[in-house]
Amino acid sequence: MNPDTAITVTNLKKTFRLPHEQYSGAKQIFVNLFNQNRGFEAQRVLDDVSFEIKKGEFFGIIGRNGSGKSTLLKILAGIYALDEGSVHVNGSLTPFIELGVGFNPELTGRENIYMNGALLGFSRKEMERMYDSIVSFAEIEKFMDQKLKNYSSGMQVRLAFSIAIQAKSDILLLDEVLAVGDALFQQKCYDYFEEIKRSGRTVVFISHDMGAIQTFCDRAILIEKGKKVAEGKPVEVIQEYNEILSASDTFRQELEDTSLLHIGVGGAEVLRAEVINSSGKVVKKVSEGEPFTVRIHYRTSKAITGSVLGIGIMGDRGQSILGPNTKEVSFDAGTLPERGFFEAKFSTNPLSPGTYTLRAGILNTSVTIPYDLVENLAKFTVVGNRRYGDIYIEPAWSNHPTEAKKQ
Repeated sequence: MNPDTAITVTNLKKTFRLPHEQYSGAKQIFVNLFNQNRGFEAQRVLDDVSFEIKKGEFFGIIGRNGSGKSTLLKILAGIYALDEGSVHVNGSLTPFIELGVGFNPELTGRENIYMNGALLGFSRKEMERMYDSIVSFAEIEKFMDQKLKNYSSGMQVRLAFSIAIQAKSDILLLDEVLAVGDALFQQKCYDYFEEIKRSGRTVVFISHDMGAIQTFCDRAILIEKGKKVAEGKPVEVIQEYNEILSASDTFRQELEDTSLLHIGVGGAEVLRAEVINSSGKVVKKVSEGEPFTVRIHYRTSKAITGSVLGIGIMGDRGQSILGPNTKEVSFDAGTLPERGFFEAKFSTNPLSPGTYTLRAGILNTSVTIPYDLVENLAKFTVVGNRRYGDIYIEPAWSNHPTEAKKQ
């Protein structure tokens, strides 16, 4: 194995045998041992997958649910055995796959820290030294002497993640860890990832957050129906992923343009944009100087309170013309419903004639983390007499003589 290589996967195959019958008790299982007609269905989860990860790489694995991503990660972690092919790992490895495995709900948070640390191979003295930083990172100082069964699911995952990151192995396997906690805690995860990249450790990262894949990963692969169908730069692999999604009926029904790249931590999704003229009609063209409204449709998967809503109007060269958001005017969007839309109304139209594109986003209150940010949502045109510049604001004109200076 090349000393500069962290992981080599060659012609990996994995099949699960799924029983046709479900047994509800030990007696039924025993009887069916002698049933010659019992059967299994072979499901090929991974089919001839090969790739190589260099030391120090942040390597992404993307694909739809059920494509085989998590199975692949569990094989790399040694949780599942492979059927055919080979996997070679060069260095110590820590999987962040099943966060919280081994937690005891009847023990306190404090007791679970020491127990979970022992499962990771740390001594009690080492855990005592790390205890304060674990609790501080999880932000649950007041709850450490409560039983874990009284914790919310989010608190449990935050505690598990805070313990897991203490492991200083050469290779980390991360499966959707950005889904933990609220937006502020997710920012801590992002900061931790930046620290990992600076340290030169190797990371294998599974996520449905294409923004995170593009931000952190050096390379990525796309798994579809158990096969590796693309490998290369994240932006190129994400484009292949979007093309697969565009063939999905449910995805096509929700998004007007299925090639859109969604960037964010999730929880909200921008669906489509509309331009409405002064008569209240959805249009593709507005007249020069005519008031108009930008309407953004969205959906959420969880309650989001205190968000910032924003839009962007981009010129034909990709330059930003206008970029207002609700924080600038202290507008409180309240709690976003499961489905809804927000509007930005322009009482005057400052845009010069030309073609423009819209982008939109739903962000956290500090406008540092997008729940979802989408470029090129829609195009519209402003028609009329050509003005100079990208925008036109009517000034108040005046003309004044200048007195000649006395000699």
